[in-house]
Amino acid sequence: MAGNSTGETRALKANNCPLAPVEPGITYPSYMSFDDFIDVDRLKSLDGFIAARLREHKQNGSIDFFINEPRLDREQPCQPGIREVWLSRTPPATPYNYLDLDHVELWQRTPEADEFQPLMEFIDSLPFSATGRMLIIYDDAGVSVPAHRDHVDTSVCNEFIWFRTNLEKPFYLLNAETGRKEYVSSYSAWFDSVNQHHGCDAVSGLTFSIRVDGVFTEDFKAAIPQPRVNKASTASLWACTLH
Repeated sequence: MAGNSTGETRALKANNCPLAPVEPGITYPSYMSFDDFIDVDRLKSLDGFIAARLREHKQNGSIDFFINEPRLDREQPCQPGIREVWLSRTPPATPYNYLDLDHVELWQRTPEADEFQPLMEFIDSLPFSATGRMLIIYDDAGVSVPAHRDHVDTSVCNEFIWFRTNLEKPFYLLNAETGRKEYVSSYSAWFDSVNQHHGCDAVSGLTFSIRVDGVFTEDFKAAIPQPRVNKASTASLWACTLH
């Protein structure tokens, strides 16, 4: 699918620093499906459990809201209304820094993780040697997530897996220069969150996804091609090499 708007193009030129050079052959938008590397059937079996726990958490727990600072269009809200459940956090004495997502020694599991124990057991089966930030992002009010980048440091490649228990969340990667969107069609993905924007369309009903940042195992990393420039583009290099 593709889409474009004058507002998006204007915002790119006015508010976003130029993208750094990448390896020949990398194209955007792109993402790497991880469905071949995880137990998708086990993940799908968690769908009803997570949905029920999220409804309970919304009623009984504290509410955290998703924040997207490096937005493509600065007229879009920084805090659009999407909710979060943090399964790990840094200690109160450690200021939150987005570039610390995979500094695993800084992160501790939260009491909320106990509410989602089967999910935590699934996370333990993923190809990480250690995990850092872990959170659930969910919405039940028909709110969209404006196109954004996670940060703008192309020397940093965050090792993470984004995943979901069903395909109802319309999550996309965007080439802001061309306006072309690519919707993730898999249950899991790793993607370049720096050199391309990403977001989510509004949809009715409860939708959610989980993101786990950490350090991939050495055996797993051995199969991942490494770019000579622009380390943040690693996921897209892998995806474009295979396709």
